Amino acid sequence: MKGRHEYKFYINLADCMQLRSKLKVVANLDENVGEGGTYRIRSLYFDNYADKMVTEKLQGLSRREKFRIRFYNNDTDFINLEKKYKINHLTYKEKASLSKHQCQQILDGDYTCLMESNQPLLLELYSKMYFHVLRPHTLVDYIREVYVYKAGNVRITFDSDIRMSSSVNRFLDTELATIPAANAIILEIKYDGFLPDVLCKIVNINGRSQTEFSKYVVSKLV
Repeated sequence: MKGRHEYKFYINLADCMQLRSKLKVVANLDENVGEGGTYRIRSLYFDNYADKMVTEKLQGLSRREKFRIRFYNNDTDFINLEKKYKINHLTYKEKASLSKHQCQQILDGDYTCLMESNQPLLLELYSKMYFHVLRPHTLVDYIREVYVYKAGNVRITFDSDIRMSSSVNRFLDTELATIPAANAIILEIKYDGFLPDVLCKIVNINGRSQTEFSKYVVSKLV
């Protein structure tokens, strides 16, 4: 599996609007966005009683991982389990589909669907839940705007309206009221081997202050 470069930056609204106007000229909106050019993401993060995932992130460990369940635009008929992990400066991601019934079983504390699965990622989560006592911990909602560029397999995203809830058992409830977790706009730049010059000049990575911002971590600290 090929690792990807991933950089995050805090930006303000004026900066976001300026970048958006330039990106629209050279890049394409992601095909999955809605009429407003964005989509909503809801993620449920796993952690243990000692907040292992939070601690590893705050310590900046060069090797770390996290598990989450995710769906988009309130569509609970399409749910993925994802494992995202970092090795040195590269980011990797694996995912496997979950049915709504399987997801509800996990929320209800019944993990047999993971143990009985033939999908390696579901089995891995089960083993981590058994040996590391991982459990569903925090729910995070946010809005994402995505621009894609074929050369370099580039994805440039703007994440905003970051919200959270500790009512993890209501993860599938699209009417669940969430609370603000961060008043921020996060620019994320992800690419494979290289970032094309035209995009490098637009986003000006070298002129920005990089951040290790984590939606899960800020939501845990609310």
